[in-house]
Amino acid sequence: MYSRILVPVDGSDFSRQLIGPAAAVARGTGSELALLRIVERSDDHAQAAQQLQQLAAPLGAKALCESASAEGVAAAIRDEARRVPGTLVAMCSHGRSGAMQAVFGSVALQVLRALGEPMVVYRPSADGPPALSKVERIVLPLDGSALSESITPQAVELAKWLGARIVVVSVIEPASRLDAQVPAGDVQEAGYVHARAREIKERYGIKDVGWEVLHGDPGVAIPSFVRSLGDAMLAMSTHGHTGLRGMMAGSVTAQCLRDARVPVFVRLP
Repeated sequence: MYSRILVPVDGSDFSRQLIGPAAAVARGTGSELALLRIVERSDDHAQAAQQLQQLAAPLGAKALCESASAEGVAAAIRDEARRVPGTLVAMCSHGRSGAMQAVFGSVALQVLRALGEPMVVYRPSADGPPALSKVERIVLPLDGSALSESITPQAVELAKWLGARIVVVSVIEPASRLDAQVPAGDVQEAGYVHARAREIKERYGIKDVGWEVLHGDPGVAIPSFVRSLGDAMLAMSTHGHTGLRGMMAGSVTAQCLRDARVPVFVRLP
């Protein structure tokens, strides 16, 4: 599926937190790891390139240092990703001010929009990066809408690439139900999420598919469930019905990115 993992960094400690997990995935899949630094001033290029090479060398990663204006950072990342087919972009949602700010309304969201395909986003924390030596599970939250299910094909391919299990989850909120086309009785009996898991197994030929029904606020229940696994990534579209409604900012996707403490494979519809 992917032959290269591209990790943009900006020189800050926060922006580097995804390098370790990305390196582990690259080793496990035989993919190339490339670190990308975009500098806004040509005077900074030589020093930034040297620092990047020092960061990349111990990992056997390729160091790529390019120049672009602050307004052109997202385009530069997009162009480098497109230059090599089979590139997965994996970037932190926070870094220093300027080249990388908060993901919502910033470079990471701009890159996601420009790519037109899923990428991995991780919100760094003071506790450091996730201790993922291997991704064993891809958690796929669905809510009964076509929008929430739109990432399913890519999530399945990601799981195959990683040798991971797919876990389909649905959240039953108090006094709520899934999409209007899904009968209320199916919600009570977990028929919807069970049927989606079975369909994924049959349609995509993936053997290891599980399912879970969670209860409560999706923005709380999904991150809590993922954290309990310890070896998982999330795969989510940015909006759908019920819990996954709205654009990234203020949505359940945003809450999961903030609170799940795992990388999120995310797609804009």
